[in-house]
Order: sequence, then structure tokens, then C-alpha cells
Amino acid sequence: MADPGRAAETGHARYSYRLRVSSTARAALEAEWARCRWVWNECVARSTKACRDSESCGPARLDRMLTEARAGSPWLREGSSVVQQQVIRDFARSRTKALKDIRQRLPLHRRAGMPKCKKKREALPTLNYTRRGFRLKDSRLHLAGGIVLTVVWSRELSAGPSSVRVYQDSLGHWYCSFVVPAGVRPLPATGAVIGIDWGVKETATTTSDAHDLPHAEHGRKAREKLTRYDRMTARRRPKSGQPASKGYRQAKRLRAKACKKVARQRQDTGRKWAKKVVRDHDAIAVEDFRPKFLSRTTMARKAADAAIGATKRALMEMGRKHGRAVHLVHPAHTTMDCAQCGARTKHALPLSERTYTCTACGAVSARDKNSARVMLVRAGLNPAGADRVRPDRPQDSQAA
Repeated sequence: MADPGRAAETGHARYSYRLRVSSTARAALEAEWARCRWVWNECVARSTKACRDSESCGPARLDRMLTEARAGSPWLREGSSVVQQQVIRDFARSRTKALKDIRQRLPLHRRAGMPKCKKKREALPTLNYTRRGFRLKDSRLHLAGGIVLTVVWSRELSAGPSSVRVYQDSLGHWYCSFVVPAGVRPLPATGAVIGIDWGVKETATTTSDAHDLPHAEHGRKAREKLTRYDRMTARRRPKSGQPASKGYRQAKRLRAKACKKVARQRQDTGRKWAKKVVRDHDAIAVEDFRPKFLSRTTMARKAADAAIGATKRALMEMGRKHGRAVHLVHPAHTTMDCAQCGARTKHALPLSERTYTCTACGAVSARDKNSARVMLVRAGLNPAGADRVRPDRPQDSQAA
């Protein structure tokens, strides 16, 4: 196990592992989840009634409700109080966020909805345990209530965990996710900097040709299989009020399996690229791009397949982990500014125009490459570090 004292702590990180669950442990986890689901639904009912009667309904009141319910119900008392109290904390956090969005008058599509009841056949099990609700012994995870789980240790924990989440995914696989203190693991200095511009044709265009990230198109390659499963699900969908058939559940599982594979491929591609960029550069200027607006354009499917948001998140996490400087640059006018002289075009460039030509200094370059160099200039980094040559003219060293 790594020495936690060799680096300064920078927050917390999650370490997720696959679980091997026996039939006995599975039955115990499902029973525990049934109790937690009841507590959540009871919190929803109590808070709805309190709102209707103009009363307050905070975590303290819900804790008293749980204490009274455990005292009067042997079935609820058989479960762990730790995980049931965490359900109340999660509910309170979710309700607080929803009320905050309402007070701030956010648009409906940006608001976090009020907590709703969890249905038995739709909500996936999620159990949260604090430090007093679990322990690691003989490389096995022991949960409160005598539940023992075998962990597939794909890597070592960097420090002692403070909490753990045990959950089931859409394929029925069980996982555990530990929260541990995160420390910086510095890499050797390289003296190089890089600018990154996000796109759809290429997921990431950088100032270094060797670090460009082409569009992997994992979703397009799996589209034929997903379409077949969609049709299979549509044919077997039960009528309203009727229970789902075995064939319908099987079709949903096949589709979920294909979607999970695509998601893992995108995640793996983004992490490997992020590690390569962080390893080779001391400072990174990246466009603070939010791809959500692309979902309302004709490029929605290809933009979703590019997984820009997941790749950007992987880059930031990798930079934080290894102590690299990651500068987020506002994306406004980055395609209109010239990286050489700073002049701005008088009109927005159409997407079909892939070559940038500056009318002030005459510089000609690929549109995305010019935008990547603009990231460096706005972040206050020396663009010479991008291609290891001396710039033709002094650059503005102030970040935008």
C-alpha cells in the first residue's frame, strides 16, 4: 500500500471495485435495500405532507421519524441504522438542492427535481456506509448486519477509506466504491505546455500533432447492435398495467450490456489520452467547453459519441492527481481570434470553413489548431512551449 505521508492531501478520491457476491450476501443486500427504500419513500411522504401543511421538515425531524419507526417495527430494526441514517442525509441533500434551484428561479430544464418515491422494479440498490458501518478484514468487506463481500482488488487503496458505497448496476453486477484521502503524485517536469480545443470531427485538437485525439466513434460502431435491441425491446414491451415478460427483461439487459460496453470504451480512451497529455506537459490550457448545447443541434448524436464532457473531466482529474497546472479558458471568440497577432474577425466563421486566415497579419493555419494556440495565449502561457520554437513576435502574457 502506498505511503500516505509522501504527498500532500488535495481532497478525496473514489476507488471502485467489483464485488463477488454469494447468494446469501445478495439476499441480505436486497433485504437491506428494501428497508432503505422504505425509509426514502417515507421521507418523501413526510416532506410532502409538511410542505402541504406549511411546516418544516429537516433532517432532525426525519431522524426522529426513523427512531420511532425502528422502535415499532422489528422488520426495520433488523437492518443497520447506519445505512438508514445515510438515506435521510442523501434525501435532505437532494431536497435542499431542489429548493435552492426554485429560490434562484432557474429554468425548469436546469433545476434538480424534488425527490420522488423509489419503485421496487426501477430503482437500483445503493447502500452508503460511514466508517462505523464497515471494516476491511482479510481482504474482504464486512458490512454492518453481518454481510461479508469478496472484493476484486484490481489495485491497492492509497489510504484508509472513510466511507463506502455498495451499489448494483443495470446489468446486475455489484460494486463497492471507497472514499479515501487523495494525494498529489508529482511527475518529472518537462518544460512543455499545450493548448487543447474541443471539437466534433476530432474530439481534441492540440498544439502538438502527437497529442491530438481523433473521434473513436465507439457509438457508431455499436449502433447496429443497439438498433436491433431497441426493436426487440419495442416488440416485447408490455401493455400498460401488465407485468414485464421474461423476453422483455432479457432484451433490456442485452441493450444495457451494449451501452455499458460503449461507455467503458469511451472512458478508457479518455483516460489513456489524458494520462499521456499530463505526463508530457507541465501546464495545460483547455477550453472550458460545455457540450450540453450540442444536444439541441444536428450534431447531437456525434457529439454524444465524442464524450467531450467525460474526456475533459478525466483530463482535469489526472492533472489534479499529478500536480499539473490545468487552466480553463473561456470559449468565447476562440475561433475568431488570431493566435499570432490577437486580431479578431468581424464575423463568426461558419463550421464549413476549416482554415483560418488572419486579415491583419496574414497568418494561415487550420482553424482548430489556431484555436488551440489561442488557449495558450489566453491562459498566459508561452506559446513557444507548444512546439519548442521561438515565436515570431512577443505574445500577450495576460490571461483573458
